[in-house]
Amino acid sequence: MVENLEQIYKNIEYIESKENKNYKLLKKLSKKKYRDENNIFKAEGEKFLNEKINFNKIIVKESRYEYFNENYNIGEHDNLTILKDELFNEVSTQENSQGIIFLYSKNLNTIDDIEGDVVILDDVQDPGNVGTIIRTMIATDFRNLILTKGSVDVYNPKTVRATMSGIFKLNVIYETPENIVKFLKEKNYLMISTALHEDSISYDEIEQKERNAYIFGHEGGGVSDYLIENSDIKAIIPIYGNIESLNVSVATGIFLYKMREKKELRK
Repeated sequence: MVENLEQIYKNIEYIESKENKNYKLLKKLSKKKYRDENNIFKAEGEKFLNEKINFNKIIVKESRYEYFNENYNIGEHDNLTILKDELFNEVSTQENSQGIIFLYSKNLNTIDDIEGDVVILDDVQDPGNVGTIIRTMIATDFRNLILTKGSVDVYNPKTVRATMSGIFKLNVIYETPENIVKFLKEKNYLMISTALHEDSISYDEIEQKERNAYIFGHEGGGVSDYLIENSDIKAIIPIYGNIESLNVSVATGIFLYKMREKKELRK
């Protein structure tokens, strides 16, 4: 069946050789260097077929083509590639892959494109944590995410998977701490760092402004001294049991829900 696909659908690319240049690119996209160079990233899974997001290409496992064509008419797309099963298995990042990968363009917004409240992640390294935070941001309707340069790549396949498609619904920007502070000061943001400090207040006591920046830190070391020193408020989430701290994604979730609740009450 698949041997005749190119005759049936003239725009289908069928790859069966490891020497194919597009196959080589797919392999490379597992590394940040090549995602940055090409401004594209991979997202894997059937759920992305239901997202109304423009993609650059669909890559389908040969043995799964019939299923996806019968259920989604993917043969009608003019940017479809079919990979031999063994080649697909080498570019897949999932243990139990559903047999379909999408290529998307990266978000190329800059810090000057930001309007409204912003969440800042300072040197957060774990892909799963960042993916969970992105999902929480969508749930709480915060749509601007700034990460300090050196933080995990949000276009890492593990992070993309953890966002459950939330990656497409945010403005995502990487910047230096110095440029972040400069932007926030110029735009009159209230800078709120989550940090245990002698003058920290409970997050319940925060009085928000029109524009607010919520800053969360590295899993081990927390928010950097530089960002804390430039913040207007240092805030904590009260802990009632015998535990030192919360996971950054848990803390961010609790904090953002409280901030959204406060904003809704002000309306």
